[in-house]
Amino acid sequence: MTTVFDSSPTRPPQSIVTELDALESESIFVFREVAAEFERPVILFSGGKDSIVMLHLARKAFAPAPVPFTLLHVDTGHNFTEVLDYRDATVNALGLRLEVAKVEDYLADGRLRERADGTRNPLQTVPLLDAINGHRFDAVFGGGRRDEERARAKERIFSLRDEFGQWDPRNQRPELWSLYNGKHKPGEHVRVFPLSNWTELDVWNYIEREEIALPSIYYAHERDVFERDGMLLAVGPYSQPREGETVTSRTVRYRTVGDMSCTGAVASTASSAAEVVVEVAASELTERGATRADDRVSEAAMEDRKREGYF
Repeated sequence: MTTVFDSSPTRPPQSIVTELDALESESIFVFREVAAEFERPVILFSGGKDSIVMLHLARKAFAPAPVPFTLLHVDTGHNFTEVLDYRDATVNALGLRLEVAKVEDYLADGRLRERADGTRNPLQTVPLLDAINGHRFDAVFGGGRRDEERARAKERIFSLRDEFGQWDPRNQRPELWSLYNGKHKPGEHVRVFPLSNWTELDVWNYIEREEIALPSIYYAHERDVFERDGMLLAVGPYSQPREGETVTSRTVRYRTVGDMSCTGAVASTASSAAEVVVEVAASELTERGATRADDRVSEAAMEDRKREGYF
């Protein structure tokens, strides 16, 4: 008997799976896998674009049910107002639970001291680890991507942290065939990175496709800035020009929104996600390399912080 394969043009066309569809599917699988393997997961949510996309994916993973995870933000006290407003509005609109660990509290009672350079990003590690231990979170979702920085490129999607919250790049588990090992001892926890295989361009293409709202500072706006070390820093209570640094009004946007004292803007006229996609596609620097002063301390700055328990 001869088997005949129907090649009739009347057959329904096969759906085409795009790269974004594949990335979305992988991330959703990771969220569901964590929900199945762990008891007390938490999502790091700052109101930055990567954490916003991560939350959007979590909502898709469990819809129509609510997101079954708590949100956690380590607040340096130097965050952009627009980002904090977005964070609070999102939490209230979705009815989610938000835990906030404040660096300011640690400075007030002497558990931490201000750095000489005034930057607070490196001070987030202790409040983060205390929050993880205090709430007994066993899986912590972060928005890190491998294209951002070399240390992050070393990390697996499931990344084990020891009882001190430290990361050992030599203690990485294989993840063949998308099999994730969440096994950990009491006191240990796992950092989970659903966006590991995404790039900045993927994130912006997804934001455009899904019509995801972002804080306004991700798009072009007028701001008083001064130049330092090749970056445009905004004039504000936590970043002031030094002698010889001239303040000018520029049309800028932010590619990443960390601590105001060390996060630079970029000159831009992009006022929509589609226009940002064009800019990002032409860029030769990652957003952290272009706009984060705390990553310029040394070539191993990020890896050193990650070994101590940083995101």
